[in-house]
Amino acid sequence: MTATLEPASQEQAAAPRKPRKNNPEKTRENILQAAITEFVRQGLSGARVDAIAERTATSKRMIYYYFGSKEQLYLEVLSKLYGDIRSTERRLHLDELPAPDAIRRLVEFTFDHHDRNSDFVRIVSIENIHYGEYVKQSPEIRRMSNVVLLTLGETLKRGEKEGLFREGLDTLDVHMLISSFCFYRVSNRHTFGEIFQIDLPDEQVKQRHKTMICEAVLRYITR
Repeated sequence: MTATLEPASQEQAAAPRKPRKNNPEKTRENILQAAITEFVRQGLSGARVDAIAERTATSKRMIYYYFGSKEQLYLEVLSKLYGDIRSTERRLHLDELPAPDAIRRLVEFTFDHHDRNSDFVRIVSIENIHYGEYVKQSPEIRRMSNVVLLTLGETLKRGEKEGLFREGLDTLDVHMLISSFCFYRVSNRHTFGEIFQIDLPDEQVKQRHKTMICEAVLRYITR
C-alpha cells in the first residue's frame, strides 16, 4: 500500500506569499560602504566593480542600476565622504561660543575627524592624483564646502569686531591653515613616520600635535 500526500488545506492555499523585503536605501548604502573600501585600497583605476559586488553579496547589474558606472559610483563616494564631514561641522554650533573657543572647537574637530577617518584622507589624495577631475563634476561638494567657509568667516568677523582677531583675515587662508596640518599628518603618516621614526598614531603625540595646531591657528589670527 502506497502512502499518499494530504492536499494542502484551503486556508494554506489561499494564504498569500510574503513579499520579499526590499530596502533600496540600505542596499545603496551597503554598496557605497563597500565601494569606499575598494577605492581606498585600489584607487579609481584599480578598483573593480566585481569586488564591490562580492563584498555586498549583490551583482554588478544591481550596482550599475543604482549608480550607472564605476566612475559615477566613485563620485558618489566622494560626495558621501565630503558630506559626512560637512554635516558634522554644521552641528558644532560655533555661533553659540565665544569666537576664540569656536575656532578652537573647529580646529580640534578637524584634527579628530581626519585622524579617525583615514579613508576620507586617502580618497581625497586619490582625487588629487586625478587632478580633481571628479570634484569638478560635483556642484554639491562645492556647495557643502562653501557652508563651512561661511561659518568660519562669520566667526572671524565676530572676533574682529570684538577686538580679538586681526583685521582683514582671509577665510580661505585660515581654512587651509587648519586643514593642511590635520590632513598631512594622516596622509603622510607612513612615510613621515618611517623617515623620522615617529609614531604618529601614539596618543601622546596626537595630543601634542592637536595642541600645537590649535595654538598656531589662534596665535595667527589673534591681534
